[in-house]
Amino acid sequence: MLQRPRRRCEGTAMGAIVLDLRPGLGIGPFSLGMPICEAFSQIEQKPSIYDVVHVKYFDEEPLKLDVVVSFPDHGFHLRFDPWSQRLRLIEIFDVKRLQMRYATSLIGGPSNLATFVAVYQAFGPTFPGIFSKDRGVYTLFYPGLSFAFPIPSQYTNCCHEREAELPLEFPDGTTPVTCRVSIYDSSSDKKVGVGYLMDKASAPPIPVGSIYMEEVHVKLGEELYFTLGDQHIPFGASPQDVWAELGRPCGIHQKQVDQMVIHSASDLHQRTTLCGDYFYNYFTRGLDILFDGQTHKIKKFVLHTNYPGHADFNSYMKCNFVIYVGGSFQEVNNCKQRSITPSTKWEQVKEILGDCGPAAIQTQGSTSNLFGSTFVYGYQNVAFEVMKNDYIATVTLFQS
Repeated sequence: MLQRPRRRCEGTAMGAIVLDLRPGLGIGPFSLGMPICEAFSQIEQKPSIYDVVHVKYFDEEPLKLDVVVSFPDHGFHLRFDPWSQRLRLIEIFDVKRLQMRYATSLIGGPSNLATFVAVYQAFGPTFPGIFSKDRGVYTLFYPGLSFAFPIPSQYTNCCHEREAELPLEFPDGTTPVTCRVSIYDSSSDKKVGVGYLMDKASAPPIPVGSIYMEEVHVKLGEELYFTLGDQHIPFGASPQDVWAELGRPCGIHQKQVDQMVIHSASDLHQRTTLCGDYFYNYFTRGLDILFDGQTHKIKKFVLHTNYPGHADFNSYMKCNFVIYVGGSFQEVNNCKQRSITPSTKWEQVKEILGDCGPAAIQTQGSTSNLFGSTFVYGYQNVAFEVMKNDYIATVTLFQS
């Protein structure tokens, strides 16, 4: 598990921040189901509060474990599903560092101990919780919300395995204090339990009408097909065609000189004409579209996977593409092993398309790039940018 500090400002520690707690929905500006890009947008709007942010992920197998955005100074972190990159679980692991506001009650922080009695008074009665003897932890559940209370070893005999009575008070008159608060989608309530919450809680369903994680079907050398809106964008389409189908782009910028044209015999001519080309950037779709500066027709598509560990991470939302190799969409759809998606590793791509020879090395244009170089492999009508962990970072589509 690697750790990537986003920014750190030196100075004295601040007091506990106060965030509104929304059981089953989120905390403060962070809502369950939000894409990781939206979470970073919220963070960047308040740099004085979220001044220390760590991003943790499994570099070798980024789809195996959550992407975790942690706020160590405030004692909580956000867990994002590695495939959809949507927030599925919020965990407050140091309740003394974060004060939670629910209705008129304040829970946690240095001055408001989150005792069992305080929690019960704020959130009201609920069913008996679950006690794990192995972990010595009693967990109290509310819809979309749980509180974990460590039970001292001398009092574990007061609780029983699985469902246990509410430990309002120990024999010595003290009351347990929560050590962890978890916020998750309330539809996960039946699936969660002690020791399983982290694994079982899932992001809420994608809202109806949202294009996030929309499948984008690719027919090499021909077109893109957006499945939710039933839009077809072929090579050679005009900017007006794209606006009509996909709406206004998030950004437009001129294409710089293509470093790869040095491999062409007509290098000088291409450098002169390519400088007039321009991109439409659809960051929320994980897509760039390159137009020829003279004909104003589409000549390339660039699809982004938004994997952590790549220099473009958090610049684009993930493009959920499906590249069909040979045949029509329907024909290849019946043979899934002949398609390439963001989860397809490079060795699998080679099994489908064959070996293409050595790669070109790409450094993202900077020797100070913390993530290192990537490898670009070219085939007819498509080029893959591959990270060192064997996962695809970007796919560039063109007509040979």
